[in-house]
Amino acid sequence: MAEVTGPATGLSKSQLSYQWIKARISDSTFTPGYRLVLGAIGKELGVSAVPVREAIRRLEAEGLVTFERNVGAQVAMIEETEYLYTMQTLSVVEGVATALSAPFITAADIERARTVNQEMIACLEDLNPHRFTELNLEFHSILFENCPNPHILDLVHRGWNRMQVLRDSTFSFVPGRARESVAEHENLLQLIESGADALTLELAARAHRTGTLDAFLAFQKSHHPHAVSEPSTRKSS
Repeated sequence: MAEVTGPATGLSKSQLSYQWIKARISDSTFTPGYRLVLGAIGKELGVSAVPVREAIRRLEAEGLVTFERNVGAQVAMIEETEYLYTMQTLSVVEGVATALSAPFITAADIERARTVNQEMIACLEDLNPHRFTELNLEFHSILFENCPNPHILDLVHRGWNRMQVLRDSTFSFVPGRARESVAEHENLLQLIESGADALTLELAARAHRTGTLDAFLAFQKSHHPHAVSEPSTRKSS
């Protein structure tokens, strides 16, 4: 039992319940669609259902939880339209940022990126989507952080931050995409090592990002027929 009460915290049972549930949504312990059973959570925390209900109402107001009659409270599913627009935008700005960074990426950077990608490969057999996503950001940061244009780099950071707000790892929905992703990472590294022209590298980085978007949209179409299914921004090279 995870006892959350105690005078030292200075927080109410409702506030502590809120923090406990939100932390598990953030770290993907409670994934989108996960049912939040008041009694079970209350028992886990050593509190009654009342503070848990208050915490869930607060999370619902923040858009992290939804409540449906005959279903109850659930962790909110990803907002398809917001995800679509965020990924489309990120594919464009990150593609440019990666291309602009390439001349400044050192052999040590390439080696570090390959080490991260190897960690991602090691995760494939027993996929932890949250950890895989953390490593994915670490990998891509090595490729775009040297971007000399601060305005473009700021847009990339905003895109990644927005993805974190959305809370979801696409790989939890389409784990097969993870294996494709690490192969594409190695392709990006080889392009940088070979001195590929900026446009080729930009389009490869963009296609890598939209590949994840396409996989998610295909999943949504097969499982939720009314989900957004607009085409991605992928261009042929």
